[in-house]
Amino acid sequence: MEQIVNPQLKGHTGIGHTRWATHGAPTDDNAHPHANANGRIAIVHNGIIENYVSLRKYLEHLGVTFKSDTDTEVLVQLIGRFYKGDLEQAVRRALHDVAGTYGITVICADEPDVIVAARKGSPLIIGVGQGEHVIASDASAILAHTSQVVYLEDGEIARVTPSEFRLTTLEAIPVNREVEEVEWSLDQIELAGYEHFMQKEIFEQPTAMENCLRGRIDLEEGQVRLGGLVDCTRELIRTKRFILTACGTAWHSALVGEYLFEEIIRIPTEVEYASEFRYRNPIVEEGTTVIAVSQSGETTDTQAALREAKQRGALVLGVVNVVGSTIARETDAGVYLHVGPEIGVASTKAFTGQVAVLALMACYLGRRKHMSVASSTLFLTALSRIPDQMRETLKGADQAKEVAARFHQCENWLYLGRGFNYPLALEGALKLKEISYIHAEGLPAAEMKHGPIALITEGMPVVFIATAGSQYEKIMSNVEEVRSRGGSIIAIATEGDREIARHADHVIFVPDTIEPLQPLLASIPLQLIAYHAAVLRGCNVDKPRNLAKSVTVE
Repeated sequence: MEQIVNPQLKGHTGIGHTRWATHGAPTDDNAHPHANANGRIAIVHNGIIENYVSLRKYLEHLGVTFKSDTDTEVLVQLIGRFYKGDLEQAVRRALHDVAGTYGITVICADEPDVIVAARKGSPLIIGVGQGEHVIASDASAILAHTSQVVYLEDGEIARVTPSEFRLTTLEAIPVNREVEEVEWSLDQIELAGYEHFMQKEIFEQPTAMENCLRGRIDLEEGQVRLGGLVDCTRELIRTKRFILTACGTAWHSALVGEYLFEEIIRIPTEVEYASEFRYRNPIVEEGTTVIAVSQSGETTDTQAALREAKQRGALVLGVVNVVGSTIARETDAGVYLHVGPEIGVASTKAFTGQVAVLALMACYLGRRKHMSVASSTLFLTALSRIPDQMRETLKGADQAKEVAARFHQCENWLYLGRGFNYPLALEGALKLKEISYIHAEGLPAAEMKHGPIALITEGMPVVFIATAGSQYEKIMSNVEEVRSRGGSIIAIATEGDREIARHADHVIFVPDTIEPLQPLLASIPLQLIAYHAAVLRGCNVDKPRNLAKSVTVE
Protein backbone atom coordinates (compact mmCIF):
# COMPACT_ATOMS: atom_id res chain seq x y z
CA MET A 1 0.00 0.00 0.00
CA GLU A 2 1.19 3.49 -0.82
CA GLN A 3 0.67 6.17 1.79
CA ILE A 4 -1.02 9.33 0.55
CA VAL A 5 0.42 12.43 2.17
CA ASN A 6 -1.63 15.59 1.63
CA PRO A 7 -1.65 18.37 4.24
CA GLN A 8 -4.99 19.62 2.85
CA LEU A 9 -6.76 16.40 3.83
CA LYS A 10 -8.27 16.46 7.30
CA GLY A 11 -10.38 13.89 9.10
CA HIS A 12 -10.31 10.36 10.41
CA THR A 13 -12.79 8.62 8.09
CA GLY A 14 -12.13 7.98 4.40
CA ILE A 15 -12.46 5.61 1.46
CA GLY A 16 -10.29 4.95 -1.58
CA HIS A 17 -9.93 2.60 -4.51
CA THR A 18 -6.98 1.35 -6.58
CA ARG A 19 -8.93 0.06 -9.58
CA TRP A 20 -10.18 1.86 -12.65
CA ALA A 21 -13.79 1.88 -13.80
CA THR A 22 -15.36 -1.39 -14.90
CA HIS A 23 -17.67 0.58 -17.21
CA GLY A 24 -16.38 3.39 -19.39
CA ALA A 25 -12.87 4.54 -20.22
CA PRO A 26 -10.23 4.94 -17.45
CA THR A 27 -10.77 8.69 -17.04
CA ASP A 28 -10.96 11.02 -14.05
CA ASP A 29 -14.75 11.19 -14.36
CA ASN A 30 -15.01 7.39 -14.28
CA ALA A 31 -12.54 6.94 -11.43
CA HIS A 32 -13.63 6.05 -7.92
CA PRO A 33 -14.89 7.33 -5.55
CA HIS A 34 -18.22 8.42 -7.03
CA ALA A 35 -20.61 10.84 -5.34
CA ASN A 36 -24.35 11.46 -5.41
CA ALA A 37 -26.01 14.56 -6.83
CA ASN A 38 -25.28 16.88 -3.90
CA GLY A 39 -21.80 15.45 -3.32
CA ARG A 40 -22.47 14.50 0.31
CA ILE A 41 -22.46 10.71 -0.17
CA ALA A 42 -19.49 8.89 -1.74
CA ILE A 43 -18.86 5.26 -2.65
CA VAL A 44 -16.13 2.88 -3.85
CA HIS A 45 -17.16 -0.39 -5.45
CA ASN A 46 -15.81 -3.72 -6.69
CA GLY A 47 -18.15 -5.69 -8.92
CA ILE A 48 -20.77 -5.01 -11.57
CA ILE A 49 -24.32 -3.68 -11.17
CA GLU A 50 -26.04 -5.69 -13.89
CA ASN A 51 -29.28 -3.67 -13.99
CA TYR A 52 -27.56 -0.29 -13.95
CA VAL A 53 -28.98 0.74 -17.34
CA SER A 54 -32.60 0.48 -16.19
CA LEU A 55 -31.76 2.12 -12.84
CA ARG A 56 -29.98 4.95 -14.62
CA LYS A 57 -32.95 5.60 -16.86
CA TYR A 58 -35.22 5.63 -13.81
CA LEU A 59 -32.99 8.13 -12.01
CA GLU A 60 -32.59 10.32 -15.09
CA HIS A 61 -36.39 10.39 -15.37
CA LEU A 62 -36.40 11.78 -11.82
CA GLY A 63 -34.00 14.53 -12.89
CA VAL A 64 -30.67 13.09 -11.75
CA THR A 65 -27.68 14.20 -13.85
CA PHE A 66 -24.77 11.77 -14.19
CA LYS A 67 -21.10 12.73 -14.43
CA SER A 68 -19.66 9.33 -15.40
CA ASP A 69 -20.35 6.27 -17.54
CA THR A 70 -20.06 3.86 -14.61
CA ASP A 71 -22.49 1.50 -12.99
CA THR A 72 -21.10 2.59 -9.61
CA GLU A 73 -22.40 6.12 -9.90
CA VAL A 74 -25.88 4.71 -10.48
CA LEU A 75 -25.64 2.95 -7.10
CA VAL A 76 -24.50 6.01 -5.16
CA GLN A 77 -27.17 8.17 -6.81
CA LEU A 78 -29.75 5.57 -5.79
CA ILE A 79 -28.46 5.62 -2.21
CA GLY A 80 -28.72 9.41 -2.28
CA ARG A 81 -32.37 9.25 -3.31
CA PHE A 82 -33.14 7.00 -0.33
CA TYR A 83 -31.07 8.92 2.25
CA LYS A 84 -33.24 10.34 5.06
CA GLY A 85 -30.62 10.78 7.78
CA ASP A 86 -29.62 7.10 8.19
CA LEU A 87 -26.86 6.00 5.80
CA GLU A 88 -27.06 2.30 6.71
CA GLN A 89 -30.80 2.25 5.99
CA ALA A 90 -30.32 4.09 2.67
CA VAL A 91 -27.69 1.56 1.56
CA ARG A 92 -29.91 -1.34 2.62
CA ARG A 93 -32.88 0.10 0.70
CA ALA A 94 -30.81 0.70 -2.45
CA LEU A 95 -29.28 -2.77 -2.44
CA HIS A 96 -32.73 -4.34 -2.53
CA ASP A 97 -33.13 -2.78 -6.00
CA VAL A 98 -29.73 -3.88 -7.26
CA ALA A 99 -28.88 -6.97 -9.34
CA GLY A 100 -25.24 -7.98 -9.70
CA THR A 101 -22.13 -8.17 -7.55
CA TYR A 102 -20.64 -5.65 -5.19
CA GLY A 103 -18.18 -5.01 -2.45
CA ILE A 104 -18.86 -1.42 -1.39
CA THR A 105 -17.95 1.12 1.23
CA VAL A 106 -20.06 4.27 1.56
CA ILE A 107 -19.57 7.47 3.56
CA CYS A 108 -21.76 10.51 4.13
CA ALA A 109 -20.80 14.05 5.17
CA ASP A 110 -23.78 14.12 7.55
CA GLU A 111 -22.46 11.05 9.45
CA PRO A 112 -18.71 11.73 9.53
CA ASP A 113 -17.83 8.87 11.90
CA VAL A 114 -19.59 6.15 9.90
CA ILE A 115 -18.61 3.87 7.01
CA VAL A 116 -21.24 1.47 5.69
CA ALA A 117 -19.91 -1.61 3.88
CA ALA A 118 -21.74 -4.42 2.09
CA ARG A 119 -20.84 -7.40 -0.06
CA LYS A 120 -22.30 -9.77 -2.57
CA GLY A 121 -19.85 -11.74 -4.67
CA SER A 122 -16.88 -9.42 -3.96
CA PRO A 123 -14.72 -9.92 -0.85
CA LEU A 124 -14.75 -7.52 2.10
CA ILE A 125 -13.06 -7.78 5.47
CA ILE A 126 -12.99 -5.54 8.53
CA GLY A 127 -9.68 -5.10 10.31
CA VAL A 128 -10.12 -4.61 14.04
CA GLY A 129 -7.49 -2.28 15.49
CA GLN A 130 -6.92 -0.20 18.59
CA GLY A 131 -9.54 2.53 18.40
CA GLU A 132 -9.81 2.11 14.64
CA HIS A 133 -11.31 -0.17 12.02
CA VAL A 134 -10.04 -0.71 8.47
CA ILE A 135 -12.16 -2.14 5.66
CA ALA A 136 -10.49 -3.79 2.67
CA SER A 137 -11.02 -6.40 0.00
CA ASP A 138 -7.85 -8.31 0.95
CA ALA A 139 -6.05 -8.98 4.22
CA SER A 140 -2.67 -7.91 2.84
CA ALA A 141 -3.94 -4.33 2.58
CA ILE A 142 -4.52 -3.98 6.33
CA LEU A 143 -1.64 -5.88 7.93
CA ALA A 144 0.20 -2.62 8.61
CA HIS A 145 -2.68 -1.75 10.96
CA THR A 146 -3.92 -5.04 12.42
CA SER A 147 -3.95 -8.82 11.98
CA GLN A 148 -7.39 -9.18 13.61
CA VAL A 149 -10.11 -9.47 10.96
CA VAL A 150 -13.78 -10.22 10.45
CA TYR A 151 -14.96 -11.62 7.13
CA LEU A 152 -18.26 -10.40 5.67
CA GLU A 153 -20.50 -12.96 3.99
CA ASP A 154 -22.67 -12.36 0.93
CA GLY A 155 -25.81 -10.41 1.75
CA GLU A 156 -24.35 -8.72 4.83
CA ILE A 157 -24.00 -5.04 5.73
CA ALA A 158 -21.55 -3.56 8.22
CA ARG A 159 -21.89 -0.23 10.01
CA VAL A 160 -18.38 0.73 11.09
CA THR A 161 -17.14 3.53 13.35
CA PRO A 162 -13.69 4.06 14.90
CA SER A 163 -14.80 2.32 18.09
CA GLU A 164 -17.15 -0.46 16.96
CA PHE A 165 -18.77 -2.35 14.09
CA ARG A 166 -22.17 -3.96 13.67
CA LEU A 167 -23.12 -6.67 11.17
CA THR A 168 -26.62 -7.31 9.85
CA THR A 169 -28.19 -9.00 6.86
CA LEU A 170 -29.96 -7.14 4.08
CA GLU A 171 -33.16 -7.92 6.01
CA ALA A 172 -31.70 -6.18 9.11
CA ILE A 173 -31.19 -9.43 11.07
CA PRO A 174 -28.22 -9.09 13.47
CA VAL A 175 -25.16 -11.25 12.68
CA ASN A 176 -22.56 -12.42 15.21
CA ARG A 177 -19.13 -13.11 13.76
CA GLU A 178 -15.91 -14.06 15.54
CA VAL A 179 -12.73 -12.10 15.03
CA GLU A 180 -10.01 -14.17 13.32
CA GLU A 181 -6.22 -13.90 13.19
CA VAL A 182 -4.55 -13.44 9.78
CA GLU A 183 -1.72 -15.96 9.47
CA TRP A 184 0.46 -13.69 7.30
CA SER A 185 2.91 -11.16 8.71
CA LEU A 186 3.73 -7.65 7.52
CA ASP A 187 7.24 -8.55 6.36
CA GLN A 188 5.74 -11.10 3.96
CA ILE A 189 4.02 -8.35 1.98
CA GLU A 190 7.03 -6.03 1.74
CA LEU A 191 9.56 -6.01 -1.10
CA ALA A 192 12.52 -6.90 1.14
CA GLY A 193 15.10 -5.57 -1.32
CA TYR A 194 13.56 -6.92 -4.52
CA GLU A 195 12.58 -4.57 -7.34
CA HIS A 196 9.11 -6.06 -7.79
CA PHE A 197 6.76 -8.36 -5.91
CA MET A 198 6.73 -10.77 -8.85
CA GLN A 199 10.50 -11.09 -8.68
CA LYS A 200 10.32 -11.60 -4.90
CA GLU A 201 7.63 -14.25 -5.25
CA ILE A 202 9.55 -16.14 -7.93
CA PHE A 203 12.54 -16.35 -5.61
CA GLU A 204 10.35 -17.23 -2.62
CA GLN A 205 9.22 -20.45 -4.27
CA PRO A 206 11.68 -22.81 -2.55
CA THR A 207 10.59 -21.58 0.89
CA ALA A 208 6.94 -21.42 -0.17
CA MET A 209 7.17 -25.03 -1.38
CA GLU A 210 8.69 -26.11 1.94
CA ASN A 211 5.80 -24.46 3.76
CA CYS A 212 3.30 -26.08 1.41
CA LEU A 213 4.74 -29.57 1.98
CA ARG A 214 5.58 -29.25 5.68
CA GLY A 215 3.94 -31.92 7.83
CA ARG A 216 2.15 -33.45 4.88
CA ILE A 217 4.66 -36.09 3.74
CA ASP A 218 5.44 -39.26 5.71
CA LEU A 219 8.25 -41.01 3.85
CA GLU A 220 8.49 -43.90 6.31
CA GLU A 221 4.88 -44.92 5.67
CA GLY A 222 4.71 -43.66 2.09
CA GLN A 223 1.68 -41.63 3.15
CA VAL A 224 0.33 -38.12 2.63
CA ARG A 225 -1.35 -36.40 5.57
CA LEU A 226 -4.01 -33.86 4.60
CA GLY A 227 -6.08 -32.94 7.63
CA GLY A 228 -8.52 -30.97 5.52
CA LEU A 229 -9.63 -34.14 3.73
CA VAL A 230 -9.94 -36.51 6.70
CA ASP A 231 -13.70 -36.11 7.16
CA CYS A 232 -14.49 -36.83 3.51
CA THR A 233 -11.84 -39.45 2.69
CA ARG A 234 -14.32 -42.32 2.40
CA GLU A 235 -16.47 -40.34 0.00
CA LEU A 236 -13.40 -39.36 -2.01
CA ILE A 237 -12.31 -43.00 -2.33
CA ARG A 238 -15.74 -43.79 -3.81
CA THR A 239 -15.51 -40.93 -6.31
CA LYS A 240 -16.13 -42.06 -9.89
CA ARG A 241 -15.21 -38.80 -11.61
CA PHE A 242 -13.31 -35.62 -10.74
CA ILE A 243 -14.01 -32.19 -12.19
CA LEU A 244 -11.43 -29.48 -11.55
CA THR A 245 -12.74 -25.97 -12.14
CA ALA A 246 -10.67 -22.79 -12.20
CA CYS A 247 -9.72 -19.67 -14.19
CA GLY A 248 -6.48 -18.35 -15.67
CA THR A 249 -3.29 -19.64 -14.09
CA ALA A 250 -5.30 -21.81 -11.69
CA TRP A 251 -6.87 -23.47 -14.74
CA HIS A 252 -3.39 -24.39 -15.95
CA SER A 253 -2.46 -25.88 -12.58
CA ALA A 254 -5.75 -27.79 -12.65
CA LEU A 255 -4.79 -29.15 -16.07
CA VAL A 256 -1.58 -30.50 -14.55
CA GLY A 257 -3.85 -31.90 -11.83
CA GLU A 258 -5.89 -33.74 -14.44
CA TYR A 259 -2.76 -35.51 -15.66
CA LEU A 260 -1.75 -36.28 -12.06
CA PHE A 261 -5.16 -37.62 -11.04
CA GLU A 262 -5.57 -39.88 -14.04
CA GLU A 263 -1.97 -41.11 -13.85
CA ILE A 264 -1.92 -41.76 -10.10
CA ILE A 265 -5.53 -42.25 -8.91
CA ARG A 266 -6.71 -43.77 -12.22
CA ILE A 267 -10.05 -41.97 -12.03
CA PRO A 268 -11.54 -40.05 -14.99
CA THR A 269 -10.78 -36.36 -14.50
CA GLU A 270 -11.64 -33.28 -16.52
CA VAL A 271 -10.89 -29.59 -16.21
CA GLU A 272 -13.58 -26.96 -16.73
CA TYR A 273 -13.27 -23.22 -17.11
CA ALA A 274 -15.29 -21.97 -14.15
CA SER A 275 -16.74 -19.21 -16.31
CA GLU A 276 -18.32 -21.83 -18.59
CA PHE A 277 -19.26 -24.50 -16.06
CA ARG A 278 -22.58 -23.19 -14.77
CA TYR A 279 -23.81 -21.91 -18.12
CA ARG A 280 -23.66 -25.14 -20.07
CA ASN A 281 -25.87 -27.40 -17.95
CA PRO A 282 -22.99 -29.66 -16.86
CA ILE A 283 -23.50 -33.34 -16.10
CA VAL A 284 -22.82 -33.91 -12.41
CA GLU A 285 -23.84 -37.49 -11.72
CA GLU A 286 -23.62 -39.44 -8.47
CA GLY A 287 -20.04 -40.03 -7.41
CA THR A 288 -18.72 -36.75 -8.85
CA THR A 289 -16.26 -34.66 -6.87
CA VAL A 290 -15.66 -31.07 -7.97
CA ILE A 291 -12.45 -29.30 -6.94
CA ALA A 292 -12.37 -25.49 -7.09
CA VAL A 293 -8.85 -24.08 -7.53
CA SER A 294 -8.18 -20.41 -6.77
CA GLN A 295 -5.31 -18.46 -5.22
CA SER A 296 -7.49 -15.81 -3.63
CA GLY A 297 -10.51 -17.99 -2.91
CA GLU A 298 -12.60 -15.06 -4.12
CA THR A 299 -12.71 -15.60 -7.89
CA THR A 300 -16.32 -14.89 -8.78
CA ASP A 301 -16.61 -17.38 -11.64
CA THR A 302 -15.08 -20.14 -9.54
CA GLN A 303 -17.42 -19.37 -6.66
CA ALA A 304 -20.39 -19.62 -9.03
CA ALA A 305 -19.12 -22.94 -10.41
CA LEU A 306 -18.75 -24.51 -6.97
CA ARG A 307 -22.23 -23.33 -5.96
CA GLU A 308 -23.66 -24.90 -9.10
CA ALA A 309 -21.83 -28.14 -8.33
CA LYS A 310 -23.12 -28.19 -4.74
CA GLN A 311 -26.65 -27.57 -5.93
CA ARG A 312 -26.34 -30.61 -8.19
CA GLY A 313 -25.20 -32.82 -5.31
CA ALA A 314 -21.46 -33.05 -5.88
CA LEU A 315 -18.88 -33.21 -3.13
CA VAL A 316 -17.03 -29.90 -3.50
CA LEU A 317 -13.42 -29.35 -2.40
CA GLY A 318 -11.32 -26.19 -2.40
CA VAL A 319 -7.65 -25.67 -3.20
CA VAL A 320 -6.97 -22.07 -2.15
CA ASN A 321 -4.24 -19.95 -0.62
CA VAL A 322 -6.16 -17.40 1.42
CA VAL A 323 -7.38 -18.75 4.75
CA GLY A 324 -10.97 -17.75 5.49
CA SER A 325 -11.74 -16.83 1.88
CA THR A 326 -15.19 -17.38 0.41
CA ILE A 327 -14.29 -20.58 -1.46
CA ALA A 328 -12.59 -21.96 1.65
CA ARG A 329 -15.74 -21.30 3.67
CA GLU A 330 -18.25 -22.61 1.13
CA THR A 331 -16.61 -25.88 0.09
CA ASP A 332 -17.22 -29.16 1.93
CA ALA A 333 -13.51 -29.65 2.59
CA GLY A 334 -10.19 -28.70 1.07
CA VAL A 335 -6.47 -28.06 1.26
CA TYR A 336 -4.70 -24.73 1.77
CA LEU A 337 -1.57 -23.91 -0.22
CA HIS A 338 0.27 -22.17 2.65
CA VAL A 339 2.63 -20.42 0.21
CA GLY A 340 2.19 -17.01 1.84
CA PRO A 341 0.66 -13.85 0.38
CA GLU A 342 1.00 -13.32 -3.35
CA ILE A 343 0.91 -9.60 -4.18
CA GLY A 344 1.99 -9.54 -7.84
CA VAL A 345 -0.92 -9.86 -10.25
CA ALA A 346 0.87 -12.54 -12.30
CA SER A 347 0.72 -15.72 -10.23
CA THR A 348 3.99 -17.55 -9.65
CA LYS A 349 4.37 -19.26 -6.28
CA ALA A 350 0.62 -19.90 -6.10
CA PHE A 351 0.85 -21.82 -9.40
CA THR A 352 3.59 -24.12 -8.11
CA GLY A 353 1.74 -24.39 -4.78
CA GLN A 354 -1.43 -25.46 -6.54
CA VAL A 355 0.42 -28.08 -8.57
CA ALA A 356 2.10 -29.38 -5.41
CA VAL A 357 -1.19 -29.62 -3.51
CA LEU A 358 -2.87 -31.43 -6.40
CA ALA A 359 0.11 -33.82 -6.47
CA LEU A 360 -0.33 -34.43 -2.74
CA MET A 361 -4.05 -35.06 -3.20
CA ALA A 362 -3.35 -37.49 -6.05
CA CYS A 363 -0.91 -39.46 -3.91
CA TYR A 364 -3.22 -39.25 -0.87
CA LEU A 365 -6.02 -40.98 -2.80
CA GLY A 366 -3.82 -43.15 -5.00
CA ARG A 367 -2.22 -44.75 -1.94
CA ARG A 368 -5.70 -45.53 -0.54
CA LYS A 369 -6.87 -47.14 -3.77
CA HIS A 370 -4.09 -49.07 -5.49
CA MET A 371 -0.70 -47.35 -5.13
CA SER A 372 1.98 -49.47 -3.44
CA VAL A 373 4.11 -48.23 -0.57
CA ALA A 374 7.16 -48.38 -2.84
CA SER A 375 5.51 -46.30 -5.57
CA SER A 376 4.16 -43.69 -3.20
CA THR A 377 7.50 -43.45 -1.37
CA LEU A 378 9.30 -42.89 -4.67
CA PHE A 379 6.82 -40.19 -5.64
CA LEU A 380 6.93 -38.43 -2.27
CA THR A 381 10.72 -38.59 -2.08
CA ALA A 382 10.89 -36.79 -5.42
CA LEU A 383 8.32 -34.25 -4.22
CA SER A 384 10.23 -33.59 -0.99
CA ARG A 385 13.35 -32.76 -3.05
CA ILE A 386 11.59 -30.07 -5.08
CA PRO A 387 12.36 -27.10 -2.75
CA ASP A 388 16.12 -27.69 -2.99
CA GLN A 389 15.86 -28.31 -6.73
CA MET A 390 13.99 -25.00 -7.06
CA ARG A 391 16.96 -23.32 -5.37
CA GLU A 392 19.27 -24.93 -7.92
CA THR A 393 17.01 -23.76 -10.74
CA LEU A 394 17.07 -20.18 -9.47
CA LYS A 395 20.88 -20.16 -9.54
CA GLY A 396 20.56 -20.14 -13.33
CA ALA A 397 18.26 -17.10 -13.37
CA ASP A 398 20.71 -15.12 -15.53
CA GLN A 399 20.10 -17.50 -18.44
CA ALA A 400 16.43 -16.51 -18.52
CA LYS A 401 17.45 -12.85 -18.39
CA GLU A 402 19.72 -13.37 -21.41
CA VAL A 403 16.87 -14.98 -23.37
CA ALA A 404 14.57 -12.08 -22.51
CA ALA A 405 17.24 -9.56 -23.57
CA ARG A 406 17.64 -11.33 -26.93
CA PHE A 407 13.94 -11.65 -27.79
CA HIS A 408 11.94 -9.08 -25.79
CA GLN A 409 11.30 -6.96 -28.87
CA CYS A 410 9.70 -9.86 -30.75
CA GLU A 411 5.91 -9.50 -30.79
CA ASN A 412 4.96 -13.15 -31.40
CA TRP A 413 6.11 -16.22 -29.45
CA LEU A 414 5.13 -19.89 -29.38
CA TYR A 415 5.32 -22.16 -26.32
CA LEU A 416 5.19 -25.91 -26.93
CA GLY A 417 5.11 -28.91 -24.61
CA ARG A 418 3.82 -32.47 -24.37
CA GLY A 419 2.23 -34.51 -21.62
CA PHE A 420 2.66 -32.92 -18.19
CA ASN A 421 4.46 -30.03 -19.87
CA TYR A 422 1.60 -29.09 -22.20
CA PRO A 423 -0.19 -27.11 -19.44
CA LEU A 424 3.15 -25.46 -18.76
CA ALA A 425 3.28 -24.23 -22.36
CA LEU A 426 -0.08 -22.55 -21.78
CA GLU A 427 1.12 -21.04 -18.50
CA GLY A 428 4.39 -19.77 -19.96
CA ALA A 429 2.53 -18.05 -22.78
CA LEU A 430 0.05 -16.52 -20.35
CA LYS A 431 2.83 -15.09 -18.19
CA LEU A 432 4.44 -13.42 -21.20
CA LYS A 433 1.12 -12.01 -22.39
CA GLU A 434 -0.12 -10.62 -19.11
CA ILE A 435 2.95 -8.72 -17.95
CA SER A 436 4.99 -8.11 -21.13
CA TYR A 437 2.06 -7.43 -23.48
CA ILE A 438 3.64 -9.75 -26.06
CA HIS A 439 1.38 -12.00 -28.09
CA ALA A 440 2.18 -15.60 -27.19
CA GLU A 441 0.43 -18.88 -27.84
CA GLY A 442 0.80 -22.12 -25.90
CA LEU A 443 0.07 -25.43 -27.61
CA PRO A 444 0.55 -29.18 -27.33
CA ALA A 445 3.65 -29.59 -29.44
CA ALA A 446 2.03 -32.13 -31.78
CA GLU A 447 -0.73 -29.64 -32.64
CA MET A 448 1.76 -27.16 -34.09
CA LYS A 449 1.69 -28.79 -37.49
CA HIS A 450 -2.10 -28.63 -37.62
CA GLY A 451 -2.07 -24.94 -38.44
CA PRO A 452 0.17 -22.84 -36.16
CA ILE A 453 3.32 -23.97 -38.01
CA ALA A 454 2.25 -21.45 -40.66
CA LEU A 455 3.03 -18.67 -38.19
CA ILE A 456 6.71 -19.52 -37.87
CA THR A 457 8.99 -16.96 -39.45
CA GLU A 458 12.74 -16.44 -39.47
CA GLY A 459 13.96 -15.73 -35.94
CA MET A 460 10.59 -16.18 -34.24
CA PRO A 461 11.13 -17.30 -30.63
CA VAL A 462 9.67 -20.75 -29.95
CA VAL A 463 9.95 -22.07 -26.40
CA PHE A 464 10.02 -25.85 -26.00
CA ILE A 465 9.56 -27.47 -22.59
CA ALA A 466 11.77 -30.42 -23.51
CA THR A 467 12.57 -32.10 -20.21
CA ALA A 468 13.50 -35.77 -20.11
CA GLY A 469 10.54 -38.10 -20.21
CA SER A 470 8.37 -40.51 -22.14
CA GLN A 471 7.80 -38.08 -25.02
CA TYR A 472 11.29 -36.64 -25.30
CA GLU A 473 11.98 -38.11 -28.76
CA LYS A 474 8.66 -36.83 -30.03
CA ILE A 475 9.26 -33.29 -28.87
CA MET A 476 12.74 -33.32 -30.39
CA SER A 477 11.08 -34.05 -33.73
CA ASN A 478 8.91 -30.97 -33.18
CA VAL A 479 12.05 -28.95 -32.43
CA GLU A 480 13.50 -29.96 -35.77
CA GLU A 481 10.26 -28.98 -37.55
CA VAL A 482 10.54 -25.46 -36.14
CA ARG A 483 14.27 -25.21 -36.65
CA SER A 484 14.00 -26.15 -40.33
CA ARG A 485 11.60 -23.23 -40.81
CA GLY A 486 13.89 -20.64 -39.28
CA GLY A 487 12.42 -20.38 -35.80
CA SER A 488 14.71 -19.58 -32.88
CA ILE A 489 14.62 -22.47 -30.40
CA ILE A 490 14.57 -21.79 -26.65
CA ALA A 491 14.59 -25.07 -24.74
CA ILE A 492 13.87 -25.83 -21.11
CA ALA A 493 15.77 -29.09 -20.63
CA THR A 494 16.92 -31.52 -17.97
CA GLU A 495 20.44 -31.26 -16.56
CA GLY A 496 22.76 -33.74 -18.22
CA ASP A 497 20.99 -33.61 -21.59
CA ARG A 498 23.92 -33.37 -24.02
CA GLU A 499 21.77 -33.74 -27.12
CA ILE A 500 19.60 -30.66 -26.73
CA ALA A 501 22.37 -28.08 -27.31
CA ARG A 502 22.83 -29.37 -30.90
CA HIS A 503 19.23 -28.51 -31.72
CA ALA A 504 18.42 -25.39 -29.70
CA ASP A 505 19.72 -21.82 -29.91
CA HIS A 506 19.31 -21.27 -26.17
CA VAL A 507 19.02 -23.88 -23.41
CA ILE A 508 17.99 -23.38 -19.80
CA PHE A 509 18.57 -26.45 -17.65
CA VAL A 510 16.53 -27.59 -14.65
CA PRO A 511 17.32 -30.45 -12.23
CA ASP A 512 16.12 -33.95 -12.99
CA THR A 513 12.91 -35.16 -11.35
CA ILE A 514 10.16 -37.62 -12.14
CA GLU A 515 7.97 -36.70 -15.08
CA PRO A 516 4.78 -35.79 -13.16
CA LEU A 517 6.67 -33.19 -11.10
CA GLN A 518 8.64 -31.55 -13.91
CA PRO A 519 6.20 -28.58 -14.17
CA LEU A 520 7.23 -27.51 -10.65
CA LEU A 521 10.77 -26.83 -11.87
CA ALA A 522 10.31 -26.00 -15.54
CA SER A 523 7.80 -23.25 -14.68
CA ILE A 524 10.48 -21.12 -13.00
CA PRO A 525 12.53 -20.27 -16.14
CA LEU A 526 9.27 -19.39 -17.92
CA GLN A 527 8.31 -17.03 -15.10
CA LEU A 528 11.75 -15.41 -15.23
CA ILE A 529 11.68 -14.95 -19.00
CA ALA A 530 8.33 -13.17 -18.75
CA TYR A 531 9.50 -11.06 -15.81
CA HIS A 532 12.70 -9.86 -17.47
CA ALA A 533 10.95 -9.24 -20.79
CA ALA A 534 8.43 -7.04 -18.97
CA VAL A 535 11.17 -5.09 -17.20
CA LEU A 536 13.09 -4.55 -20.44
CA ARG A 537 9.93 -3.32 -22.17
CA GLY A 538 9.23 -0.85 -19.37
CA CYS A 539 6.00 -2.52 -18.26
CA ASN A 540 4.46 -2.26 -14.81
CA VAL A 541 5.34 -5.77 -13.69
CA ASP A 542 3.19 -6.00 -10.57
CA LYS A 543 0.19 -4.10 -11.92
CA PRO A 544 -0.22 -4.99 -15.61
CA ARG A 545 -2.77 -2.98 -17.52
CA ASN A 546 -6.42 -4.02 -17.44
CA LEU A 547 -5.76 -6.79 -14.90
CA ALA A 548 -6.55 -7.28 -11.21
CA LYS A 549 -5.13 -9.74 -8.69
CA SER A 550 -8.49 -11.11 -7.61
CA VAL A 551 -11.06 -11.23 -10.41
CA THR A 552 -14.33 -10.51 -8.66
CA VAL A 553 -16.51 -9.81 -11.71
CA GLU A 554 -17.82 -12.21 -14.35
